[in-house]
Amino acid sequence: MQDRQKQISQVVVTTQQMRDIEERIFAAGMPVAALMEKVAGLIARRVQRGWGERERGSRVGILVGPGHNGGDALVVARELYFHRLEVLIYCPFSKLKELTSQHLQYAKSLGIPCYETIEPLQDCDLLVDGLFGFGLERTLTDPIATAINQLNEWKKLVISIDLPSGLHTDTGEVLGTAVCATHTLCLGLWKLGLLQDQGLDYVGKAELIDFDIPLADIQAVLGDSPSIKRITKTTALSTLPLPRPPVTHKYKEGHLLLICGSRRYSGGAILTGLGARASGVGMLSIAVPESLKPIMVAQLPEALIIGCPETESGAIAQLQLPPKTDINSFDVIACGPGLTRDARPILQEVLDSTNTLVLDADGLNILAEMGTILTLQKRQYPTVLTPHTGEFKRLFPDVSDANKDRVQAVQEAVVQSGAVVLLKGARTAIANSQGQVWINPESTPALARGGSGDVLTGLMGGLLAQASSKKISVEEIVATAAWWHAQAGILAAQERTELGVDAHTLTNYLIAVLASSLTRFTD
Repeated sequence: MQDRQKQISQVVVTTQQMRDIEERIFAAGMPVAALMEKVAGLIARRVQRGWGERERGSRVGILVGPGHNGGDALVVARELYFHRLEVLIYCPFSKLKELTSQHLQYAKSLGIPCYETIEPLQDCDLLVDGLFGFGLERTLTDPIATAINQLNEWKKLVISIDLPSGLHTDTGEVLGTAVCATHTLCLGLWKLGLLQDQGLDYVGKAELIDFDIPLADIQAVLGDSPSIKRITKTTALSTLPLPRPPVTHKYKEGHLLLICGSRRYSGGAILTGLGARASGVGMLSIAVPESLKPIMVAQLPEALIIGCPETESGAIAQLQLPPKTDINSFDVIACGPGLTRDARPILQEVLDSTNTLVLDADGLNILAEMGTILTLQKRQYPTVLTPHTGEFKRLFPDVSDANKDRVQAVQEAVVQSGAVVLLKGARTAIANSQGQVWINPESTPALARGGSGDVLTGLMGGLLAQASSKKISVEEIVATAAWWHAQAGILAAQERTELGVDAHTLTNYLIAVLASSLTRFTD
């Protein structure tokens, strides 16, 4: 059972995939009415357990749509009524699906008030949104749009069934207007739109209602390895801490070279180094302009600080490694934070190496100037790009708009470039060249401060260096780094403030969150 739950928690589906899975369930003989009773019963129990029992006199408003999502809502209305809650129904539609119509008829026979306007529900303590389920594609118009806008102005506790009405199931786009839910109870499998940035203001806290979809039906539609997955605590911790044999030494635990910093942006080098330190990498070398060497030694005494000749502007002019050190001898190179665009020759040297490479910040800006696709097509070794949406647009000007559909955009980018791409955001999306996508489902706005991306680059580089001799894919390690980084931000925000966690403080929470997660994981 636990193994099934782990698998289900990772799966993300599109509208068509969910339709295909449901069709298999119904074709196998599951009656639609029976499935509705089961699903709605689970929702009703969750509503009652979480919110309905706070006050026995609570008034619950049920928003009913014309389809089976409305039918689910009506079963919830009936069950809450039987548990002695005061229930009111809003149903503005004259034409309903047959099963939904039958449930509405029965609700009316019980004496549950039913209204065609939403105003009578204004005094409700809780609203359950069952207007539209997955698959909505048309823009909402009046009178529904006006009713939803009124509901949002009330700022009530709102629980949406499956996803907030008005959101596009796949992209999270707001179709004219949408219900601003405080909680979303996603049914069966995670819908892609709930993990896209543009819908997050409407989703609230999302949780999955598992109604026992057979794994065989999921695999028949999605295959053995779904193309889109959520990064979960279980999957992330399965690679952490990276396994070490009893007999080892620092170079066997990964040698990472960071190339970063400039006289103008010394903080980028420090923060990247601190992120790498937290990863547990065996050996850390950091190449910086010569003028930064004293401050780097003070901040990271355990690292090998390589002072390099610098330009008049204070950027690295030439990569000057220690004697008898070949650039290709490192397990991983991470390059970019604080570098400035004056260090273009350095990036070319790094691109010509045989190392696994992580590019961020000015490393990405220089790559965009060089021509992302043609440059990376010449490179035969693993490359990880970590852009935010602005950098992504410069790197890949011809792909879909990442602000509208992050998953499609990142899939197109990896097909063109052959790189592993991590697109930063509230829901970071990671894709490999086979088009598989991993989405980090949790983060915090507290990470929206300068330098947090530098910490991620160092952390990721250190993990990749350690994994270089182990049978763990680059994209799995990148996904783990994204999860770890976000969880550290969440913990720091909980203990400090969501106004923002500075990047230096964030590095202190990396070890704390990992220790806490591993303790609970083993328990």
